[in-house]
Amino acid sequence: MRKVLLVEPVIFVYVFATSLTSPVVQQFIYRKLWEEEYNSTAISSDNSSHCERNKSSPTYVMQKGVQEKTSFFNMQLDLTGAVPSLIVAFIIVANGDHQGRKKSLVLPSTGALIADIFLTIISYFSLPISVLFLVTFISGLFGSMATFLGGGFAYIADQCHDEKQKTTRIAVVDLIYGVVSGLAGLSSGYFLREMGFTWTFVTASLLHVVNIIYITFFLEDTVHISEFQQQASLSYKEYLKETISGVYMLFKTAPSKKRILIIVLLFIFMTYLFTMFGGSSLFTLYELDEPLCWTEVYIGYGAAAFTSVSLTSFLGVYLFSKCLKDIYIVFIGIFSYIGGIVMAAFAKTTLLMFLVRVPSLFCIMPVPVLRSMLSKVVLPSEQGAVFACIACLEILTGTISLSVFNVIYAATVAWFSGFSFLLSASLCLIPLGVLCWLLCTSWNEEDLALLVPEEVSSIDSVDS
Repeated sequence: MRKVLLVEPVIFVYVFATSLTSPVVQQFIYRKLWEEEYNSTAISSDNSSHCERNKSSPTYVMQKGVQEKTSFFNMQLDLTGAVPSLIVAFIIVANGDHQGRKKSLVLPSTGALIADIFLTIISYFSLPISVLFLVTFISGLFGSMATFLGGGFAYIADQCHDEKQKTTRIAVVDLIYGVVSGLAGLSSGYFLREMGFTWTFVTASLLHVVNIIYITFFLEDTVHISEFQQQASLSYKEYLKETISGVYMLFKTAPSKKRILIIVLLFIFMTYLFTMFGGSSLFTLYELDEPLCWTEVYIGYGAAAFTSVSLTSFLGVYLFSKCLKDIYIVFIGIFSYIGGIVMAAFAKTTLLMFLVRVPSLFCIMPVPVLRSMLSKVVLPSEQGAVFACIACLEILTGTISLSVFNVIYAATVAWFSGFSFLLSASLCLIPLGVLCWLLCTSWNEEDLALLVPEEVSSIDSVDS
């Protein structure tokens, strides 16, 4: 059977299925906690949540209490899956340079399928939501979104030999991620209203099954493994040693300027993700609370509005890369995020909350551009190692930021629910400061010439 080198459909299906369940799980937790806490339902006859605006009402106090409990529960859930998924991302993505990229695609898909099957069972049989901790841990053993995207980006980097093509292809994946997650978010509201929790989880499970079949039988691997490698089975100790040595050699054998550049770019990537993940993760809770009191459908509309941000960010990368250096594109993207998140902090009407997306039009640009810059810095044989570092940082940073911002939101929601958004904007000064330092130290695009295989090879041979 002839196989194809087209990974974008895999990313499309995985992101859609995952994004379909993500807001639904948050609302499922919110409703279950309400029912467990007050022995009553937060759902009206049309399957939509009730939201109390009258601050003197007892229901309003109950509503704030459930908001805090949901925030803490989400934090604990994220921490439960973080440790196993961090280890798996590091091992699987880094070993993709030698063992193939498909493992980092099929394992997270299998983990997501297991999670959705368990969610279906929990919803159908009305099991306690504490079971979600076990489900999250088990699915984390198969990797996570970061593992999947790390493998996907490495897969694409293997096919790109032109640097501008690499930036565009990576930006296309981020575009797919944004557009599809927006469409899935929009669909989730209607799925939940028309079908309920159980069948929404069943739908996501079926999508993951289709994805696993495509990856296994139709997708060609970009890293070709010899018959000897296939027959020679490594022990767990040797497998781990091979993984660590690949990442270790990435930094040890590199010239000092290249090593510093990798570390600085990873730090900028990590700090920006911390602020962006933390701030944007609170949107659903913020929108469920008063004075917005959005229903499931409006939450879906909000997620779909984020699609426009993904599209404009992609167009921004495509157009700005023709006339600006990568570092300036990152600057524009960070300032765009600051404008949108500050506006969200003071958004008290539905219209204003939708308009938050206007100043945020380019906020996603730094993510694909920084990924591309890091990919350009390393050799083709080091793509898996660098994307493993990125995947681990995504998991670690995402988990810490979600935990920190959920705790802060729970502590401040009673007196000013927009405080966490302002904090997120303030923390953006850290990556901005490091970018300014890069410019002040006369860093320029030509530093990426270290990437040229011939030059790096010659440098490494001299060092050895």
